[in-house]
Amino acid sequence: MRLFIAEKPGVAKAIAAELGVTETHRSHIICGDDVVTWCFGHMLELAEPDDYTPADVPCRNGKKIWRVDELPIIPANDNWVLKPKPDAEFQLNQIGKFIKQANTIVNAGDPDREGQLLIDEVLDFFGNQSPVLRYWANAIDPVSVKRALADLKNNADYLHFGQAAIGRQRADWLIGMNLSRAMTLRAERGGSHALLTVGRVQSPVLALVVGRDRQIETFKPIPYHTLKASLAHEQGNIDVNWKAGEEQPGLDEEGRLTNTGIADTLVNQLTGADATVLASTSTNKTQSQPLTFALSDITLIASNKFGYSAEDILKTCQSLYEKHKLTTYPRSDCAYLPESQFNDAAATLEAVKQVNPELASLIDKADTSIKSKTWNDKKVTAHHGIIPTMHTADKAALTEPERNIYNLVVRAYIAQFYPGHEYASTSIDFDIGGELFSTKGKVVTLNGWKDVYQVDDEKEDKEQPLPKLSKGDTLTCHSVTRRDAKTKPPSRFTEGTLIQAMKNIHKFVEEADSKKMLKEEDGLGTEATRASIISELKRREYLVITTKKAGKDKEISQISSTTIGRSLIDALDTMVKSPVLTALFERMLKNVELGTMTLDDFVNKQVAFVTAQVQKANNGSVKIAGAKPALVISDVHKCNACGSGLIRRPSTKKRGAYWWGCSNNPTCTQTYLDFKGRPNYQSAKTTTQPQDATA
Repeated sequence: MRLFIAEKPGVAKAIAAELGVTETHRSHIICGDDVVTWCFGHMLELAEPDDYTPADVPCRNGKKIWRVDELPIIPANDNWVLKPKPDAEFQLNQIGKFIKQANTIVNAGDPDREGQLLIDEVLDFFGNQSPVLRYWANAIDPVSVKRALADLKNNADYLHFGQAAIGRQRADWLIGMNLSRAMTLRAERGGSHALLTVGRVQSPVLALVVGRDRQIETFKPIPYHTLKASLAHEQGNIDVNWKAGEEQPGLDEEGRLTNTGIADTLVNQLTGADATVLASTSTNKTQSQPLTFALSDITLIASNKFGYSAEDILKTCQSLYEKHKLTTYPRSDCAYLPESQFNDAAATLEAVKQVNPELASLIDKADTSIKSKTWNDKKVTAHHGIIPTMHTADKAALTEPERNIYNLVVRAYIAQFYPGHEYASTSIDFDIGGELFSTKGKVVTLNGWKDVYQVDDEKEDKEQPLPKLSKGDTLTCHSVTRRDAKTKPPSRFTEGTLIQAMKNIHKFVEEADSKKMLKEEDGLGTEATRASIISELKRREYLVITTKKAGKDKEISQISSTTIGRSLIDALDTMVKSPVLTALFERMLKNVELGTMTLDDFVNKQVAFVTAQVQKANNGSVKIAGAKPALVISDVHKCNACGSGLIRRPSTKKRGAYWWGCSNNPTCTQTYLDFKGRPNYQSAKTTTQPQDATA
């Protein structure tokens, strides 16, 4: 028996459809002599720190109490515990039965590190001894599936992908579990009661938003002036802009004219003066077709255009791929396409036309002999750009977000088979009364691929068409206008622009070596995880969404940091909240993936880092603004039922009132009313729930 284990049901069904379905069951599909089964993403997860701490640690609310003297918690390299996820037990057991029966197993995880690991770890969990092949496909349309089935690889050739994923998993656990506990306990010592979560990617992302918010809040606008002149010409007035010389009086250090008196003097002097052409150049230019989409690219556009959250965009792209099979694998960090797929263009466009008959005229004008720069094997990573598949489906079954995002994907693909956008770009410099003015103009000679986007009301360039002028020609400057402006603060992040910032994090780093290293890597997080990181920061209430008017009928959702989010960032060590940590981390993981660094060496380096950071956090205390006051266990007032210290708690029913509860809850559920700051032992009461008593 040959057993296929897919990463998720949608992939399993696509594989089974090509193998030929014989029987369909709750947990698997029989296809003749083959069995196709599936995971639901990761079926196993790393155990909680409680599994590694001593058994005699006291518990509260069913969890072991966090204690400084147990940090850092470091599992031995050969003793990392994986446990089945609670909702995966049935399916996991079924997979285990099939593994024992199989002669050959096919790993059909998604084509990336995590896809490799989540099948390999299941095989290891059940002690598989059968040979394993690797199915590798970027899409689940019938053509892609058939090609992958016909070209199964040796799974051993991809094991380093899984090793890198294990390294990522363990390092994130070490940082998240240990530093979150250490910082939470440090805040408790400072009188703040809050669960402070720390993460290798999460913390630098939060720091990015906090930094942007503070830039905006401390920004002081600087007023300045610009000058625009209008020149008379028989074909119509020409608007030109003033360029200040290096020795121009009244400029600030950024070269802006801030002196109003000087600006007014120039207006008076130059009005009516001759404007002599100093130089006139015209160049024919071609703007290439836009690339297809990486996930971060489509997130930016869909967030700005439709106001969707990053998480919703990812779910929509996943649905288009998995449920409707209309687009390729969505969690791609690459916008390029393999050259081997160029010959599929005609068939793909024909399928797109069947799904989108309203685009028939655009598709009929497409020229499949045009090979844009998007087709480039050298720039394709484990995944290629998101494009339509050859699968046909009823577009009416799509939700509005699915239709909108599918439309973006489809148009980007159609545009590859239109000519480049051609135009003549003209630049003219003028001398007006000894001052330099210049202008640029544009005349479109071939609209090309921009025809594909006309229905989307794409904003056209607003450069004016310019007449032919030669050096020495003279015109009259009939007016000069002073325009008053102020410098503007940077914009707050939206979910789309924050994901772009995570991808291009090198732009936010000053130090040259770190900037270079980050540029070479993939940024903060991955295409698959960035949306969930933002969602987690919102769930933790470190970030909030606010809306801002952007025109008459449009609002923009912006991201801002909260008081507790800022306070957490201020409390963290610089390296923990720096994106440089991720760059170093990812560089090592790539070495693990390539086999030039062992998994143990990688994890040992993370252990050393975490140990040093925990030691720093364990020293002293910190007060976290926005957190609740810490609950203090009394050394004086003890529970008369079990002898544990009591905790004085504020009442939620009566403002200014308090009650006392046992610190050993839920083992001991004794409560007392408060009397002048002391427990009233005569009011002792046992309750199965924490009692909100009032005096």
